[in-house]
Amino acid sequence: MQSDSVKRTFVVAFFLCLFCSVLVSGAAVLLKEKQVENKKLDIKKNLLIASGLLDGSEASKEIIESKFKRVKTIVVDLETNEIVDSVDPESFEMRKNAKDPSKNISLDSSVDIAKISKISKLSKIYLISSDSGSIDKVVLPVHGKGLWSTLYGFLALDKDKKTIKGLGFYEHAETPGLGGEVDNPNWKKTWVNKVAYNESGKPTIKIVKGSVDPNAKGSESMVDGLSGATITGNGVQALVNFWLSDSGYGKVLNSLSLEGAI
Repeated sequence: MQSDSVKRTFVVAFFLCLFCSVLVSGAAVLLKEKQVENKKLDIKKNLLIASGLLDGSEASKEIIESKFKRVKTIVVDLETNEIVDSVDPESFEMRKNAKDPSKNISLDSSVDIAKISKISKLSKIYLISSDSGSIDKVVLPVHGKGLWSTLYGFLALDKDKKTIKGLGFYEHAETPGLGGEVDNPNWKKTWVNKVAYNESGKPTIKIVKGSVDPNAKGSESMVDGLSGATITGNGVQALVNFWLSDSGYGKVLNSLSLEGAI
């Protein structure tokens, strides 16, 4: 009798586990499309926040999609510095291309300050229109290594292509309260109106320890540090300077005409 009871217990446990696994798998399949849609919406939201079209507060799907109408997405070739009209920006995936040897660029260690090894030959760039319809800002997808993770986000430049108007990350796994402070709205505000390039055209953003002394030489290109998160701060500094360099978007920005782009 006891043996039979044990056997029944295992049988019941087996079928219960089987039922639960089928339930979870089914839910994952059914919800996958919704998850993909939500992820795309979250990326749009973070792009709009970086560009200043959203203030960072909760926004409905309708508001995000409405604001996003002011965004034109183009694809550029980082080797030829030209706009690629033959590629659909909506279906193009930079991360996927970066893993394909036929579609990526291997970075020499001397220029790979963001520690990302390879980048896609093609990249998206976002053009933000003003109320009058002219180009107001350029938003660049950026990524690079922090302390524990690769940070993915957006860097917004003014129409002069030199003045930073916003920076934000939509994906990372940095420590909450430390490196995770890259999401702090107050810290992100310290990037606004910082000058990305020096007189020689070299990207020179520097994240300092503590707060920036406004009277210090070069303070126009300095950003407040993240308390207790030096490595993450160094990573952000490196990824911004990499993507602004000629190995990133530098040459593209120099050749990109914003007149009549939208």
